[in-house]
Amino acid sequence: MPESAESAEQTVVARYGRFARDEAPGRSAVYEEWAKGVAAGGAAARTIARLAPTHRQPPLVFAVARMLGAPESTFGEWSRWLREHAEAFVTEASRRSLQTNEPLRCAALLPALSVIEGPIALLEIGASAGLCLVPDRYSYRYGALAQLDPRAGASTVVLDCELVGQPSLRLPEIVWRRGIDLQPLDASLPDDRGFLAALVWPGEVGRSERISGALDIAARESLIIDTGDATDAEVLQTAVASAPNDATLVVTTPGVLPHIAHAGRERLVEAVRAMDAEWISIDPPSLYSRLANSALDGSWDRFVLSRNGEAIANVDPLGGYVEWRADEGHAAR
Repeated sequence: MPESAESAEQTVVARYGRFARDEAPGRSAVYEEWAKGVAAGGAAARTIARLAPTHRQPPLVFAVARMLGAPESTFGEWSRWLREHAEAFVTEASRRSLQTNEPLRCAALLPALSVIEGPIALLEIGASAGLCLVPDRYSYRYGALAQLDPRAGASTVVLDCELVGQPSLRLPEIVWRRGIDLQPLDASLPDDRGFLAALVWPGEVGRSERISGALDIAARESLIIDTGDATDAEVLQTAVASAPNDATLVVTTPGVLPHIAHAGRERLVEAVRAMDAEWISIDPPSLYSRLANSALDGSWDRFVLSRNGEAIANVDPLGGYVEWRADEGHAAR
């Protein structure tokens, strides 16, 4: 049964109310104010309700508006801009998807990559512009515990991460890299670069510069990112077929699984587990518990870094924090 306009608006109001209450505070005062305004109902909520449900997420809606020129100002000015540019906004938001591509996630992935024997053939699912396909091109600073640089010297992109614990850390030797994404972004195209920049929330200090530098690195790599649905076995096998036989295949799913519908996620996880490959993932604890079929205790209060289905670290979903726990026996067995 098709969604009515009234029902769509009510859904938008409820979703933006939750975002204003639970997600934006402490991270972006601008987005908090905008979300509160939308949650009050009215023209802005009705415009957003014109979008398909999968395109109504607050970070996506706000990013598209900013990319098209909406002012980072009061809700009143933003909603006035939205009213005046409604058609262009709906058209652009309908073709975009939430593709947060944060290179800092590599700092959370690195402890897992460090314990895998190389050389490595790296396949990322949900790769966006491929900023997590080049972990060997960044420099890492884990406070006073560890500092790592590429063999050629310090990178133009330095990833700072708070580390608790003592994992072995080394840069991976990557000899092949490839990605899969429903709508890949091209690190060399101004339009795609602009969209990724707009996905940075107002108030997030340092992210724009980090992403811009990582885009420059990715553009120089001429990355291969296939357009396709990785839950389709043929798409996945086509990508894997070109990996070198003398390298360890590593499949990464950093933060992507929650955005895949249940049936597709089940197919993908089953296919990856059946492959002769290492699997590294970053997932919310609730999803990890379903994937592992075993609940984690309450001490897993952040996202879960896992290797081959075993929880090995508590991590910030964007990579700013790693609590290494692989040697503590906390993982669900």
